[in-house]
Amino acid sequence: MVTRLYLVRHAEAEGNVREFFQGTMNTALTEKGLRQTECLAERFKDIALDAVYTSPFRRAVQTAEAVNRYHGLPLIRNPQLREIAGGRFEGMKWADIPQKFPAEYARWIKKMQTFCAPDGDRMTAVYARMRKVMTKIARDAAGKTAAVISHGCALRNFLAYVESGSIDGLGAVGWSDNTAVSLVEYDHGKERFRLIFKNDSSHLPEALSTLRSSAWNRYDQKNTGR
Repeated sequence: MVTRLYLVRHAEAEGNVREFFQGTMNTALTEKGLRQTECLAERFKDIALDAVYTSPFRRAVQTAEAVNRYHGLPLIRNPQLREIAGGRFEGMKWADIPQKFPAEYARWIKKMQTFCAPDGDRMTAVYARMRKVMTKIARDAAGKTAAVISHGCALRNFLAYVESGSIDGLGAVGWSDNTAVSLVEYDHGKERFRLIFKNDSSHLPEALSTLRSSAWNRYDQKNTGR
């Protein structure tokens, strides 16, 4: 028996365009983010879904509503799908963080698996949480197809687990664009996830890409945010 899970990063939110660390801040989608969700809704129009799970944060729920537009399923809000808590980083401009917290920022860039913002979540805790919640969702939706809407850092941790089985694989996963979609399958016999495709944003025209227009999120930079 196999469960198919579509993983979706939320659409562009206030922190993505204003370039600050969002973390657990309950930010909403931007006008551009709402346009991204129109493309996302059409992508999922003809995908048969049995369930839609989402982080409870507003930006994720708004994105989940688009994924669910043509399906009419109840949204299952799960707090375990939330983003990393950034502690004193939250609300701070990305451009200011290296000056105010150089050691913590260096870990974020060079050794992400060891990162922990002051008063925030340890990255290892996010990895363990996402591994646990995604395995539970796969088992609860046994033999079905579900969409899971979450956040950049949270999903990156889970994809590191799927790809390498280790948090040390975080660096190789890379950041996804807003509304990017990945697909994994969970084999119940082998109790193992398999990656089908990762971080695909082909439903977005170039003008609606967040990564291509953001100074701190563009493809050729490592210092990126969610």
